[in-house]
Amino acid sequence: MHSSEELWTQCVRWLEAELPDKDIATWIRPLHPIASRERLLLLAPNRIVLDRVRQDFLGTIRRAVRASSGETLPEVELAVGSAEVRAPAAPPSTPAAGPEPVLSAAPDDSPVANAPKLDSRFTFSNFIEGKSNSQARAAAQYVGESPGGAYNPLLIYGPTGLGKTHLMHSIGNEIQRRNPQARVAYLFAEQWMSQYVTGVRHGRWDDIKSYYRSVDALLIDDIQFFAYKEKTQEEFFHAFNSLIDSRKQIVLTCDRYPKDVDGIDERLKSRFTWGLSVAVETPDLETRIAILQSKAEASHDMKLPDDVAMFVAQRVRSSVRDLEGALHRLAASARFRGEPLTIEFARTTLKDMLAAYERQVTIENIKRKVADYYNIRVSDLSSPRRTRTLARPRQIAMALAKELTQHSLPEIGESFGKDHTTVLHACRKVAELREQDLKIREDYENLQRQLGF
Repeated sequence: MHSSEELWTQCVRWLEAELPDKDIATWIRPLHPIASRERLLLLAPNRIVLDRVRQDFLGTIRRAVRASSGETLPEVELAVGSAEVRAPAAPPSTPAAGPEPVLSAAPDDSPVANAPKLDSRFTFSNFIEGKSNSQARAAAQYVGESPGGAYNPLLIYGPTGLGKTHLMHSIGNEIQRRNPQARVAYLFAEQWMSQYVTGVRHGRWDDIKSYYRSVDALLIDDIQFFAYKEKTQEEFFHAFNSLIDSRKQIVLTCDRYPKDVDGIDERLKSRFTWGLSVAVETPDLETRIAILQSKAEASHDMKLPDDVAMFVAQRVRSSVRDLEGALHRLAASARFRGEPLTIEFARTTLKDMLAAYERQVTIENIKRKVADYYNIRVSDLSSPRRTRTLARPRQIAMALAKELTQHSLPEIGESFGKDHTTVLHACRKVAELREQDLKIREDYENLQRQLGF
């Protein structure tokens, strides 16, 4: 039988591939496991967490237990409480019994008791760096070493699942490593809103407000959720000013550049970009391979063969989170089936995921998206005309087809009425322009996102 910690650790890894980061941090990590052969008891810190987990996550947790346990499956139960370990007294002639869990009511009277905590697993040392995130990583490292300095606030933006939250936790952990007395507050924008509503309702907002204005670093994930919440934005505006005036560090993440988020007050948009704004982008092939191999060793204690890592990285391109999901599935299947990790094993195990990716993007789909984006006709992309208004979208469409599909250069060329050398030139030209021309880079990334990458 797994120990409670081992079983629950495996379950959480499985859940991380199924649930958003904010749900993991807010509802899953606060649970404390106590396992026996008959049951897995999960202790929630308070009734709010208990009710939410029972309503929304219990079925998923039970699936995680089935996937993570190779033995007789325990029943999953929930209760409010905390686990304190004590060794019962024993007669001198009798060996001491093992630790016995004691249930006690968990205090929940703190105004921010339900805020998520920093995750110690996320550090700069295990963040995989590539061209897509090198600037963001460097800026985050600087802030972790010199909080309240030049990059304040630090805003990290980009699509979900690309490592923004990892960098945010890394900053908080680095600040506390260098100064264990530092007060670092980390939470999601939705939780700030929830605390505001609850605090006002119960007359406790002044206490919550004082707490956040007293911290040394305030880290808030997903600020796009502040949109159209006027009172929430107003309170955050004042907290923001107070912390900046006190030279306290603020770190924010957003799923896009804040000025592109409708429903956020212009004063806040301006302040969000006072310090430094850096983007994280979809990782390139080499970075995806490195991520897979690093996480296979760190999280699953296994060596992922180079050819299998290449196979998965070529096909799972949208986010780090999807790569982790594919890896969790491979690791679990290999353990249960006792088979070696080969390309054919990966193809069979991930067939549903890979089929979804293949359905998601085709050359024709790419052509339609590019034509819509540039307000031209699909037929224009195969036209012999070489005007700049057509040539550049055509080159971008070819480059996207090469990156996002498994088609060969001749096959892509045939679809556009060109030969393979034209496609190769287009790919090289677009790669060059993405480095030199901000507008081209933004267009390309916008189209990637529209295509689900």
